Amino acid sequence: MIDIEQLKYPIGKFAFNPQSDSESLKESIQTIRNLPEFLSQTVENLTDNQIDTPYRPGGWTVRQLVHHVGDSHMNALIRFKLALTESTPIIKPYDEAEWAKLSDYSFEIDSSLALIRIIHAKWCSLLDSMSEEDLQKSYFHPESQKEQSLLEVAHMYAWHSLHHLAHIQQLMIRENWTTPVS
Repeated sequence: MIDIEQLKYPIGKFAFNPQSDSESLKESIQTIRNLPEFLSQTVENLTDNQIDTPYRPGGWTVRQLVHHVGDSHMNALIRFKLALTESTPIIKPYDEAEWAKLSDYSFEIDSSLALIRIIHAKWCSLLDSMSEEDLQKSYFHPESQKEQSLLEVAHMYAWHSLHHLAHIQQLMIRENWTTPVS
């Protein structure tokens, strides 16, 4: 029997530890820094048929996942910049499921892999230069009705990176396509 929750959350759900230390932040930044290379290596030998395979029943295809990561992380970078330059800005949510239906999600994944490389280079430059005070800056998310510090958001997007990478890697293992990059 298929465990849908395990397929949805192969590394578990995100949980932020407000007592996280500088070492865990360094690990999160390194995860964000490494994602473009790990993601590219993971999908580089997949066929179009494999790229158009959903990672779980009713889930997005690998193609949609890669495009989603680009869009999601582009929004995250913009939200970081807003929080660094404004006092607790209210961010604009977006409907990820509807974005995944737009025509650009049918593009070759190379476009989003390039976008992810650029976004992550800019994002890591910001993260590397942020002070403790900067990490405490926050934005307000109207969907969750919650203020989120950039420290929490950095950890959340490191998790998000590994979460979607694991979706693809677990699919590859289940389908016996190849040994994924770790």
